[in-house]
Amino acid sequence: LERSASLVQDPESGVVRKNPKKSATHITMRILMQAFTMTFLAEWGDRSQLTTIILAASKNVYGVITGGIIGHSICTGLAVIGGRMVAAKISVRTVTIIGGIVFVGFAVYALIVKPDDI
Repeated sequence: LERSASLVQDPESGVVRKNPKKSATHITMRILMQAFTMTFLAEWGDRSQLTTIILAASKNVYGVITGGIIGHSICTGLAVIGGRMVAAKISVRTVTIIGGIVFVGFAVYALIVKPDDI
């Protein structure tokens, strides 16, 4: 069967049917759900979440919610924009190595500096 842009043959049944085109809304929702799931799972139990819990226990809950949403939105937005810019210039391997070095640097800093000094 010759394939056109609008017809597709099911390889198992041999039935020819129209190829459903995915709408922009469908694609956008798929990306949104992937980003939400990855961010939610990555942040669950993270140090920033634990810090937010401690902050909410001692401060105004609505202020913590608002500040957390704004702070996380700005941080994520900068990460997305920065990631797009970096991906155009530097390889993923280089970014991974730099990220690892920065992570180890923060770990050493956390070992040296006392929490009361911050």
